[in-house]
Amino acid sequence: PGPPCLSTAQDVPPEVLRQREVKWLDMLSNWDKWMVKRHKKVRLRCQKGIPPSLRGRAWLYLSGGKVKREQNRGKFEELDSQAGDPKELDVIEKDLHRQFPFHEMFVSRGGHGQQDLFRVLKAYTLYRPEEGYCQAQAPIAAVLLMHMPAEDAFWGLVQICEKYLPGYYSAGLEAIQLDGEILYALTRRVSPLVYRHLEKHKMEPILYMTEWFMCAFSRTLPWASVLRVWDMFLCDGVKIIFRVGLVLLKCMLGTREKLKACQGQYETMELLRAIEPRYMQEGFLVREVLEVPVSERDVEREHHVQLKRWRKNRGELHCKSPPRMHGARAIMASEPPSRQDLRQNPTIIVESPLPPPQPTPQLKKGEKSKEEKSKKKGSMKKAPTVMEIPNPYPLAGDPQRDPQLPLRDPQLPLRDPQLPLRDPQLPLRDPVPTLRNSTVQQPLVNDTPLPNTPEDSPPPHQPTLNDQSLLTVSPLQKSTQSLSSIEADQDTYL
Repeated sequence: PGPPCLSTAQDVPPEVLRQREVKWLDMLSNWDKWMVKRHKKVRLRCQKGIPPSLRGRAWLYLSGGKVKREQNRGKFEELDSQAGDPKELDVIEKDLHRQFPFHEMFVSRGGHGQQDLFRVLKAYTLYRPEEGYCQAQAPIAAVLLMHMPAEDAFWGLVQICEKYLPGYYSAGLEAIQLDGEILYALTRRVSPLVYRHLEKHKMEPILYMTEWFMCAFSRTLPWASVLRVWDMFLCDGVKIIFRVGLVLLKCMLGTREKLKACQGQYETMELLRAIEPRYMQEGFLVREVLEVPVSERDVEREHHVQLKRWRKNRGELHCKSPPRMHGARAIMASEPPSRQDLRQNPTIIVESPLPPPQPTPQLKKGEKSKEEKSKKKGSMKKAPTVMEIPNPYPLAGDPQRDPQLPLRDPQLPLRDPQLPLRDPQLPLRDPVPTLRNSTVQQPLVNDTPLPNTPEDSPPPHQPTLNDQSLLTVSPLQKSTQSLSSIEADQDTYL
């Protein structure tokens, strides 16, 4: 299969980036399962590039710094509170302004970036006093600080110095010299033309590869390429560093036309110090690195060969460094983490004004909680259906009612018993009753007083036949009288 990604990070559409973020969040939530069962998928996603929003967290998980921090809680605070060796601190302070001077974190002297860098480097000198401080550690720590807090960057630096590049920063630089011989031997197999040129001019690897390897190309490549190389380096280990070195050598010295311009050691060194930008471009470099046929087994095999030759010619190594771990999977296998060590902590903690939720009591098997019982009971009760009662005396503009439908539900009461029967300020009945067949028509409303009427309040005004107001005939009375006369005529006719 071809390489997974040939484009740059800027070419990734936003919707693809969101999908990658979701996938990485799922992996980080189940990190141990993914590393054990689906490590090839993790490697493929690292080769495509870790999403920028999750790169710091992913680096911490890949390097094992997350587990190291959880297993050593309070250690960084303890080291940070100590004074440190004055000689080491003086050298560190001189190097602070040299690390990425144009980056916003480190542009100002005494800024928060330089302060955190000082804390991380000082803590490492106290954590490994026998190793002390090496200038090549500063750019490594600075790159980590651009993606994570000081404590996380400290444990990331510890993992890189102890697991990925052990012995690189010890006195004598024996480990970097040994890896230089390994690179030289791998060049013979990958690019024989380059190997013969370097051998002809007696170009020792330590002359051109020291900064490459000790700084993990952070001071050599463009920033976008540095991030992609580190994504793969923290996943697969030091073989990625070897591959990048082999690609740069092959691109700069891999043709006879280019070798004609390098007639000596000086010209070759100048050429390797000024690598053409097109060879360091993100998409091109990642593709070439993935195609280099160098595996972990190749690196280990050559390591044993060069170590045997070193002992024959120079004797035993003075610095006994721990064995090198080839990537995240080997680191996890050497120190199996617990689920608690891999648990993700929130980035921002906000205190809620609400009281904490009460713990739910443990129920026995088959027992139901009170809430479930009440919900079940409440679901059995049916709410009464509300029927709309049509107006029995519709106006001209009202919609027509179906004559087949009843006027109201016979089960419902005629009125709401809580509402008063009438307004106490209105008269009980029509002051002038309509007479027909010498019988007084009964009032349409009940004359009994309301039960909630106060006893002290005076009774409403009862009209009498002697009132002067009755002499005036109202329109309502006229309509009533005319209606009565019509009914009398109908009775006569019948």
